[in-house]
Amino acid sequence: MRAAPICPRCRGPVTPPNLWSSAWTCVAHGEVSPLRPPRRPCRDGLGAVRAETRVPIWVPWPPPKGWLVTGFADAGDERTGSRAVAVALSGPSPVGGPADLILVAEEPGIGLGASYAGLSGPDPGHDFGTSTPDAKVDIDGHPLPLWAVSTAETAAFAGEALGHWLWAILWPPSAGPLMLEDLRLRDLREADLDVPFGAACPRLGA
Repeated sequence: MRAAPICPRCRGPVTPPNLWSSAWTCVAHGEVSPLRPPRRPCRDGLGAVRAETRVPIWVPWPPPKGWLVTGFADAGDERTGSRAVAVALSGPSPVGGPADLILVAEEPGIGLGASYAGLSGPDPGHDFGTSTPDAKVDIDGHPLPLWAVSTAETAAFAGEALGHWLWAILWPPSAGPLMLEDLRLRDLREADLDVPFGAACPRLGA
């Protein structure tokens, strides 16, 4: 497992702050919030993310049958705190076989959710959200619309929750029907849940 922060958009190396700048920088994308090494899927890993985050830590609760939380990732540093958080889950696809789901909450412009979805830009795009929603999740009893984002290698959906981007990215793409189920999200910053953990998901560091 890697030990150094990387760019949340291109996964390239980043230069730490120095005498001339307080920001982490990527050669391709300039100032970025560095993506830290993935946190282990356990209560200590969750605690580390909870202590740093400035955005929600979304998890479907109750989780879909057979699904487990398989890790956490966050982008940010000690100066800014975590400005993006990813929660990985793994379980059975609705159409058969194994599947992975990564839920990302992030401030606009960070680019972590877009990079997991396979997009080149930091956000869903200019025409996003202008059509009928393709899915929805429930947050505190309120339905939140999500729109499908065009990508070849994943089934990706995005929307806005509590002033931040919310991404749901699934592998393989055939697992997309999971988003048609009654998924209710809870913020692990505010809820002390008995989260079921599984083996670490390698997609978090990809």
